[in-house]
Amino acid sequence: MTTASPDPAPSGASPGAAARPASAASPTSPAAGAAAESAEGTLKAFGYDQELKRSLSLADLVIYGLVFMVPIAPFTIFGVVFNGSKGMVALTYVIGLVAMLFTALSYREMSRAFPIAGSVYAYAGRGINDKVGFLAGWAILLDYLLVPTLLYVMSAAALNSLLPAVPQWAWVVVFVLVNTVINFLGIESTARLNRLFLVAELVVLALFVGFGLAAVAQGKNGAHFSFDPLLKPGLLTPGLIFGALSIAVLSFLGFDGISTLSEEVRDSGRRIVGRATVVALCLVAVLFVVQTWVAALLVPGKTEFAGDDATNSAFYDIAQIAGGHWLKVTVAVAAALATGIANSLVAQAATSRLLFSMARDRKLPAFLAHIHPTRKTPERAILFVAVISLILGLFFTGQIDVLSSLVNFGALFSFLLLHVAVFVHFKLRNRSTRWGLHIAAPAIGFLIIGSVLWNADARAKIGGVCWLVLGVLVMLFYRRSGRGTDLKLED
Repeated sequence: MTTASPDPAPSGASPGAAARPASAASPTSPAAGAAAESAEGTLKAFGYDQELKRSLSLADLVIYGLVFMVPIAPFTIFGVVFNGSKGMVALTYVIGLVAMLFTALSYREMSRAFPIAGSVYAYAGRGINDKVGFLAGWAILLDYLLVPTLLYVMSAAALNSLLPAVPQWAWVVVFVLVNTVINFLGIESTARLNRLFLVAELVVLALFVGFGLAAVAQGKNGAHFSFDPLLKPGLLTPGLIFGALSIAVLSFLGFDGISTLSEEVRDSGRRIVGRATVVALCLVAVLFVVQTWVAALLVPGKTEFAGDDATNSAFYDIAQIAGGHWLKVTVAVAAALATGIANSLVAQAATSRLLFSMARDRKLPAFLAHIHPTRKTPERAILFVAVISLILGLFFTGQIDVLSSLVNFGALFSFLLLHVAVFVHFKLRNRSTRWGLHIAAPAIGFLIIGSVLWNADARAKIGGVCWLVLGVLVMLFYRRSGRGTDLKLED
């Protein structure tokens, strides 16, 4: 086993990066050999050797993104979105898609310029400078470290309602153990299970949509086909649109996790990662719109669910209208497992890659950069995420609101820095003439994300600012200890 070397790296390289031996798998064909050589050369241009195993395809990345965003995510929050949009829940997701496309485009452009692990940490660090990169990475760590915890707590609460004899903390322990073992086995095991999880979620979704459409055709609960879930002109106001935008933007969080796998795709990843990001976002938006349109049709004339219980169980109650009690139970169990295992599995993988990338650059403790010599996974980072998730999951059991607000702040703040990085890198540094992609898109994306962040929950802003202040202190400590070396751009 090898660990990150504290020895100085060659000029321009990240400390400790060049001292590592290359560990790319041996090619099995001339084409594979050329791809591996190209990928390794790409990483060397940024001062790194190939350590993670390159085995993922475009399809793997798209599936990863879909599982991260959870195709059946509206099951759990349908009532909240329905109330906020006065029944125009499908419109909410259309607005969200348009809003997040600008951020997805920024991710695409930066993933092509810097095809390395680390996501927004790497993009802001190399697009602007290492100090901004650290803050971006630190901010999204708040998202990535808490997302698995939030998912475990949500799933434990859902399953506890079905099996009250099993305490919620027990579900948290089970989910953490299962996901940690799978991630330890390697990214290929995670990719294979992602495919199974996605198929299972799509089967349940198809059941709901099929029975739902049949119920609408039969006029159950007074249902009839209409475009009301997409647009009710008499109720549409600027305030409602903005409220829907805030909800919808947060519903799509997770597509950014695709970029953390840049060093595990089969080629250099310059185009595949960005393409997968946009494709996954668009596909999941279509699924969100279809299922919420059908669900809203089954409660005609309704603009709000009264009371917390009715709001939280809205989708499950609609499933019962569509197909009976068995469909309600199927939908509820699928939502719990999709969140507690499938979604949190990829969240743990993304978080461990971000920790690995920052530790490799000596911005976090070096032990997090350790790679297993056989499985080619950042095993210590994976274990670290598991321990944090377990501790926080047990502590925050039943406190979903607090966790949600903190997660949202970290993601949104890092997105702001991402848009700035696109403008600085392409326009200011490289004099790009692509005004649409490198000026207009990041500017619009910045304004959208900024408005959502400005109007975020007060607890989210207070907790987020405290986290950023702590990050500044950590950064100052690392710089004073001689670990503030600028990141290498590219030869």
